Amino acid sequence: MITRARGAGRARRQRRLLVVMIVATIGLAVTRRGRADELKVGMSGALTGPSAALGIGMKRGIEAYFARVNAAGGVHGRTLRLIALDDGYEPPRAASNMRKLIGEDKVFAILGNPGTPTAAVSVPIANSEHVPLFGAFTGAGILRKTPPDRYVINFRASYLQETAEMVRGITELGIRPDEIAFFTQNDAYGDAGYNGGIAALKKLGYADAERLPHARYPRNTVDVEGAVARLLDPALHARAVIMIGAYKPCAKFIRLAKRHGLHALFVNVSFVIGDSLLSELHGDAEGVVVTQVVPPIDSELAAVREYRDSIPAADRGFVSLEGFVAARAFVEGVKRAGPAATSEQFIDALEAAGPMDLGLGAPLELSKTRHQLSNQVWPTFVERGEFRLLRDWKSAAGVLGGRR
Repeated sequence: MITRARGAGRARRQRRLLVVMIVATIGLAVTRRGRADELKVGMSGALTGPSAALGIGMKRGIEAYFARVNAAGGVHGRTLRLIALDDGYEPPRAASNMRKLIGEDKVFAILGNPGTPTAAVSVPIANSEHVPLFGAFTGAGILRKTPPDRYVINFRASYLQETAEMVRGITELGIRPDEIAFFTQNDAYGDAGYNGGIAALKKLGYADAERLPHARYPRNTVDVEGAVARLLDPALHARAVIMIGAYKPCAKFIRLAKRHGLHALFVNVSFVIGDSLLSELHGDAEGVVVTQVVPPIDSELAAVREYRDSIPAADRGFVSLEGFVAARAFVEGVKRAGPAATSEQFIDALEAAGPMDLGLGAPLELSKTRHQLSNQVWPTFVERGEFRLLRDWKSAAGVLGGRR
């Protein structure tokens, strides 16, 4: 009987241990993914400092779409919560934020991080931790490898595609390749845009692209005077300047260049934040071009109508629209992955989803070999204080300049 009692006691202890282990495992899973009724999503971006409009805009757009989804009952019964941390557009802070969001906050995915230099540190962390990095606000090649990184999913067109549209439009105006100059931020973002422009010029057959004038400025500063002086050199004959920078230094460059007699077309990539650039430039904005990777705010596309319904007019802009549509794409992936999906199932579902209608006019699609949803670039220009869609560069030559 003693032997049987000891055996029964041992069996009870084993059953209790098994129950404890099961509860601990469930608890760990819930902690990793948030509460059972909540899906936590992280973001690291500039919420303060010279580039704060980037992070604030993306955060505003993402939260607006999450609010729509939550008001309708969430996704598979779970509410969405964004945890946004400020990195000031500085890579060391972005890396620290990524580790906190993944290691401490246990987010399901990272969504909408702005910036190329910050992406340079965020991508390796997302890959090593097997956490999706979705819809970053950058067109840099480090997020667009061939074959693609499994955990990096892009929404927007690349800087290569934006600068290709710039070069096409500039030359359509009759401006020769040797009359083009570059003004770029002195970091990975500036390099990405510059390399895209050089590649586009070489594709046109201009072999001397790398000899074109190239002026730079330090990130998170407005120290552009040296760059202005470089491109004012009358021997350079710059008639178009491709600009890869943040809105404050780009605005200062344009103002100073115009003041000192540089009569050129100023063409900016989407990262500049067109709305903020327009505000900074005031009366110096006429004819300035910004390529966009989302439709105009007044578009009648379904996703843009939803955006206008969700965000007050005073808070609307291209950055928050990108955050909104990136969040829309992310939620579509969560829906297709199914209830209680893991990060791996989320990626698998996106790669196998086929064409997805995200309210942008044409179905968008991912695959195992393609991790970028949209290829579209919408060039815009400032006319009478407002951004207008640039449907045909040549027809707008009167505002933009060029040989007609």
